[in-house]
Amino acid sequence: MCGRFAMDKDVDDLIQAFVADGGRAQDWRPTFSMAPTMVAPLVREHRGRDGELKRELEPASWGFVPGWGKPGGRAPINARLETVATNGLFKRAFAGARAIVPMSGYFEWEQRDDGKQPFYLHGPDGASGLLAAAAVGAARKDGDDWAISFAIITREARDASGEVHDRMPVFLAPETWERWLDPEPVEGKAADELVQLLEHTSSAVASTVTHYPVDRKVNSTRTVDPEDPTLIQPLEETE
Repeated sequence: MCGRFAMDKDVDDLIQAFVADGGRAQDWRPTFSMAPTMVAPLVREHRGRDGELKRELEPASWGFVPGWGKPGGRAPINARLETVATNGLFKRAFAGARAIVPMSGYFEWEQRDDGKQPFYLHGPDGASGLLAAAAVGAARKDGDDWAISFAIITREARDASGEVHDRMPVFLAPETWERWLDPEPVEGKAADELVQLLEHTSSAVASTVTHYPVDRKVNSTRTVDPEDPTLIQPLEETE
């Protein structure tokens, strides 16, 4: 699964990377321990009244709550690639509310005799790189506003990540962003083809993912400072 990730980017970097509108600098502080229920930047596309596609960064809560969901109810943080297109909870979102979650890397844990050891998993450029995790989004009316939420799609882990945990986020290569974000609804054969696209592109990106151990202070979401950059430093650099 993916239960914590880091986003070592400010709004200008994100907008430049995804060619997106929207977002304010004060909205997106570098966050080195993004946990469920926290608000993260979500990349989505929608078609305006003029018919033109518009790509935006918008704040969204990590924990999928569909429009018919109730506050305090079930809010899964992950959706399995194997069933996301057919699962009753995610099927509609997969069909027409696809999104990307930018991240620098994510955390997984290994159980040892003396406790859980966290690892930071990242792409070939380390903390300076940017990964694009496939996600499904949902919008729920909250008073006069809309509450946006999301779940990160996961798959069987491959390569380095598989040495730490059995699941990993589905990461998209840049050339697949446009196809994935297209808000045109898909079903049937088109949905199956999109699942195959995710399988192919995520396998390619997974081959570049590697990891290293980090300080155990990241283990507790209650006491950790999400803005502490040492959370993603290799363990030998923090000792």
